[in-house]
Amino acid sequence: MTDTTAGPPASPAAPHADLSAPPADVNAPHPDRTEPHDDRLAGRLNWLRAAVLGANDGIVSVGGLVVGVAGATAARGTLLTAGVAGLVSGAVSMALGEYVSVSSQRDTERAALEMERRELAETPEEELDELTAIYLGRGLSPRTARTVAEELTARDALAAHADAELGIRLDDLTRPGQAAVASAASFTVGALLPVLAVVLPPPAVRVPATFVAVLIALALTGATGARLGRARVSTAVARVVIGGAIGLAVTYAIGRLVGTATG
Repeated sequence: MTDTTAGPPASPAAPHADLSAPPADVNAPHPDRTEPHDDRLAGRLNWLRAAVLGANDGIVSVGGLVVGVAGATAARGTLLTAGVAGLVSGAVSMALGEYVSVSSQRDTERAALEMERRELAETPEEELDELTAIYLGRGLSPRTARTVAEELTARDALAAHADAELGIRLDDLTRPGQAAVASAASFTVGALLPVLAVVLPPPAVRVPATFVAVLIALALTGATGARLGRARVSTAVARVVIGGAIGLAVTYAIGRLVGTATG
């Protein structure tokens, strides 16, 4: 006899997750995460921006020099001498100025780190409270801020305080020698263009060729600097090209007047 009290037939078992599978790695790179998160990216961009500005200085200063001399004389030897002298003196000046500036910054960093090291040795609890307060000010809850401060202090107290309080990374301190070499090199690269532009073409087209070469180079450096700074490219290019053209015209006119007066 059939049991009519039984309920409806059971539905098929729903599929379930495989609990034996390892959990997903939350730190694994996501395919959509293409934005760079390198802590040193800003530093590298600053170096690149400084290199562009150094090249721009070389283009403008040496370009104005050789065009001014070209207004007074067409002698290739004189133009080459003036251009090389301007290139060397400008590169040395840039290197020395950068070395002194960055050395002063390095001395300041070292003094601040030494003071921080002394405070950590003499008053570690107060320094821990100070680090906690910094992370509280950045929006963390009191418990989380304290935990972060304690863990960072346990790992490397000086590095933690240098980064949070002073904005200094112990593994990325300023290097005066490197800055000096980079500044001189970028200036030299920029200055070579007007020197070559004024000595290689025939005398009849030296000045126009130098004008064109300098203005094109300024447009390129202006566009590069604007892209690095996320500024409007057209405005930056127009600014440096117009300013460079005015500077070249003025130096040529003065050179012409002086050459006429002394010739």
